[in-house]
Amino acid sequence: MSILIFECWDFFRVVSLKQFFGDTQWTPLFAQKHFGIWPLFCGTLMATTIAMLVALPIGLISAVYLSEFASSRIRSIVKPTLELLAGIPTVVYGYFALLFVTPLLQNIIPGLSGFNALGPGLIMGIMILPLVTSLSEDAMFAVPSNLREASYALGVNRLRTSFFCHRTRCFFRNICILCPWYLSCYW
Repeated sequence: MSILIFECWDFFRVVSLKQFFGDTQWTPLFAQKHFGIWPLFCGTLMATTIAMLVALPIGLISAVYLSEFASSRIRSIVKPTLELLAGIPTVVYGYFALLFVTPLLQNIIPGLSGFNALGPGLIMGIMILPLVTSLSEDAMFAVPSNLREASYALGVNRLRTSFFCHRTRCFFRNICILCPWYLSCYW
């Protein structure tokens, strides 16, 4: 922690806060140096948005399939495969994005820069896919069977039951968790 504080102190003695928060370029290795944080912030936000657009739909759909529709044989194949994806180091994902996915995307999208947010965003989405799928599947298994059976008794099919029951349970759980926390902030 002391190294971080020391290095930040040295950095901000050279670069003013106005330049750090007000400049729109990050070029620390050029002859005319710029240290604006906004390109880094926006690039991170863009790659994260792309990753979420990839991981959330695929992860939720695969969790619904694994928890409600997949046979035990298919589940025994897919779950270890997802856990294997979770075990790959982040550096390997980054290397794969830079040397394989980006050139592939450049063939599909002419004029795409070598350093873009699309390739890393897609790979980050694949990287967090096991986490999204596993957490969503655990949440779906936590739905009480009587809630699921009540939905079946009303004539609702399995797909709608899985989405409605889980959404309702998550909504009420989040309200029960967030309301006391929100009130405790002001007491």
